[in-house]
Amino acid sequence: MMSMALYKREMKGSIKLLIIFSAIITMYVSIIISMYDPELMKTLDSFVEIMPELMASVGMKASAATLLGFMVSYLYGFILLIFPMLFCILRGNALIAKYVDKGSMALLAAAPVKRRAIAFTQMIVLVSGILLLVLYTTILELICAAGGFPGELDVKALFALNGGLLCLHLFIGSICFLSSCIFSDTKYSIAFGAGIPIFMYVLQMLANVGGKAEKAKYFTFFTLFHADGIIAGESKAVAGIFILLTGAAVFYASGLLIFDRKDLHI
Repeated sequence: MMSMALYKREMKGSIKLLIIFSAIITMYVSIIISMYDPELMKTLDSFVEIMPELMASVGMKASAATLLGFMVSYLYGFILLIFPMLFCILRGNALIAKYVDKGSMALLAAAPVKRRAIAFTQMIVLVSGILLLVLYTTILELICAAGGFPGELDVKALFALNGGLLCLHLFIGSICFLSSCIFSDTKYSIAFGAGIPIFMYVLQMLANVGGKAEKAKYFTFFTLFHADGIIAGESKAVAGIFILLTGAAVFYASGLLIFDRKDLHI
């Protein structure tokens, strides 16, 4: 069902993007965790008080009581949502639609590998990239926390939180993968594969501001990833993660089925 030769080649194609986004995440995670200090926290909290709507839109809250709570406020509302999402968008389009658009899919289809195996391999490449990015983030957070504030990080809660983060990005990746399988033209694949997640995040930003805009939370899947709820072990938060994981499985399976049956014109 899977082509190892294709998988190895495509994973090599993912390395550059993984290095770039890992470097960006490294910079932000290391800086943010190092700022977990009463004096510096007061400075950050003052920004929240000065620009409450702007800071709230990207999930930043004041007065975090724990190291993990501080990380949630300043990492899990923007940084760890946006950059893995960009990876999903860029890689998801390149794995299927880009090949078809450029006519390169003919070379893959000519190989002694079934079309479904090709799509499944490309899907695994995307999932592997997402998994590696979240795994790297988790290890980095553990190292930075242990180095700067030993014993203060709730490791079990962090694993639960990043498990939820993984499910969220698997869901975003499934949207990108499905769009790439549906459309043979990269401009449409990107329009839907990138447009839907970005639009959903904009709605989440509006919902975070509160007031009348808070109703926007009912129209975005980002609401299903409730970081504080996951840490607290709330049943609604756990249910939201389950919905994301189930949705990802459905979208990935749909993409495989659609690609296997579509007319590639090659």
